[in-house]
Amino acid sequence: MSRRGDAGDHDGGQGHDHGDGGGHAHGPRIGSAGAEHQKSLAIAFGLTATYALVEVVGGIVSGSLALISDAAHMGTDVLGLGLALAAIQLAKRPAAGGRTYGTYRLEVLAAVINGLLLFGVAFYVLYEAVQRFREPPEVLGVPMLVVASVGLIVNIISFRLLMAGSKESLNLKGAYLEVLSDMLGSIGVIVGAIVITVTGFRSIDAIVAVVIGLFILPRTWQLMRQALRILMEVAPPGVDVAAATRELAAVPGVKEVHDLHIWTLTSGMEAATVHVVVDDVDVDWHGILDQTRDILMTRYGVTHPTIQLEPDEHVEEPVGF
Repeated sequence: MSRRGDAGDHDGGQGHDHGDGGGHAHGPRIGSAGAEHQKSLAIAFGLTATYALVEVVGGIVSGSLALISDAAHMGTDVLGLGLALAAIQLAKRPAAGGRTYGTYRLEVLAAVINGLLLFGVAFYVLYEAVQRFREPPEVLGVPMLVVASVGLIVNIISFRLLMAGSKESLNLKGAYLEVLSDMLGSIGVIVGAIVITVTGFRSIDAIVAVVIGLFILPRTWQLMRQALRILMEVAPPGVDVAAATRELAAVPGVKEVHDLHIWTLTSGMEAATVHVVVDDVDVDWHGILDQTRDILMTRYGVTHPTIQLEPDEHVEEPVGF
């Protein structure tokens, strides 16, 4: 005999009686993290795409590696911002076929791709800078200064547009970090252009390029680490699964809690599944369901809890892998 209650994502916390004695309570409807910032992301995409082309031309004309590296980085920004926009748009589509969670994970995949691109750009810049230290080429300081200054303005605008969304979405956080590193890179290029114009010290161009590359790497690793945690379905940072198990087991009427899993679907969407064994078939099943659901949602930030209630005498067949 088995009676069960599930907490899902359809009706804003309303309970239902299915006639078999089980309770079905639902959490809030899942939305697309970052969708409300789509307009800001689109504007940042347009500005970055336009100016990436300008920087490529400016880097070639001036002969500046720092400017070319910044242009290459802006090029990855264009692809990254495009992926972020595509992920948000696709995440709006309803779940279909076998995609029972829709396309929310595209946001995380976009963050991983952004990270890989940033790693590639950083290592290219470092390699090219070493070559230039050996034989510094001629660099035109004034064109380099003009292009980098306009690029800084573009980066500041994009940075402000993405700042709010970066706190809510891993996808937008990746785009935000790219623009932040671009903005600081533009400042470095401006400093290098001034040094070249005033002193003629051409190696400063390669030094600035190295600084940009070294700045990108640790921040990219943090982004990749966060995205990979989600893909591996590791418990969200700060969530103690053992403590959650003990807290659920302490609910009156609960005898045992097992198979508790808590993971992240995408930014701001935490899911959980758990089996709760009750003491007696005559206890308040709906009350236990509501209490366990509220613990997961309010104390552990779970937006999509699925809770199975089982009577004490229910024995499940072991599952092999």
